[in-house]
Amino acid sequence: MPSVGELTAVYANFMLNPQRGQGVCRTCFTFTDGYDRCFACARTPSCLDVVAPISYSIAHEQLHHVLASYKRLDGDVARQVRAQVAAVLWRHLAAHEHCVAAAANVAAFALVTTVPSGDRTRDEHHPLREIVGRTVGPTRDSYERLLERSDVEVPERTFDRTKFRARRRLDGEPVLLIDDTWTTGASAQSAGAALREAGAGRVAAVAIGRHLKRHWQENDRRLHQIARPFEWDRCAFCDGDGHDP
Repeated sequence: MPSVGELTAVYANFMLNPQRGQGVCRTCFTFTDGYDRCFACARTPSCLDVVAPISYSIAHEQLHHVLASYKRLDGDVARQVRAQVAAVLWRHLAAHEHCVAAAANVAAFALVTTVPSGDRTRDEHHPLREIVGRTVGPTRDSYERLLERSDVEVPERTFDRTKFRARRRLDGEPVLLIDDTWTTGASAQSAGAALREAGAGRVAAVAIGRHLKRHWQENDRRLHQIARPFEWDRCAFCDGDGHDP
């Protein structure tokens, strides 16, 4: 059985560390035209205390294809890709879950859960739950399926506080919410809203990929400025030495 390091080695060739600073959305880390928040985050209610993407995911490039295909493929190929996705999440959280907790102003996360699928039929068998709840070591013992898709009809990529419902009441526990891809953030923020309504404390979201279009405005130039290869000891909230960059 390959190790986490072996499964993720090739990913450093196409993953890109999220950037911080001027011209970067302070919520989701996408590039902006000099604004503190991108258009999507500015118009969507903020129900998450922290958003922490692991890497930029560029449309139609390698990470984007991985995050799209791991939940659509079948058979041996699906198992291989899901093992790689799990290894990426495992390696990142083993090194940086404490960074996300510190950014959320909590000592640790009592509970870990996933953003449900917007498709009710797919939600019942979504592979991300299996990855987070059974495969990934740092989340396995804390995982609980806290959310499910509601019966409310909500347009795709639209924030709605009733899109998801909690499966039980919470008592102020801090929750780490895992998603595979952040595009507009509508689903993750809707999930955050459901957790808050259920009584959660601080809620932080980790998304494996922050979706970007390379040829949108200045994105291509900004992406080329990111140092390569991907550095596993850095995250959106630390510089590799445990310090805020």
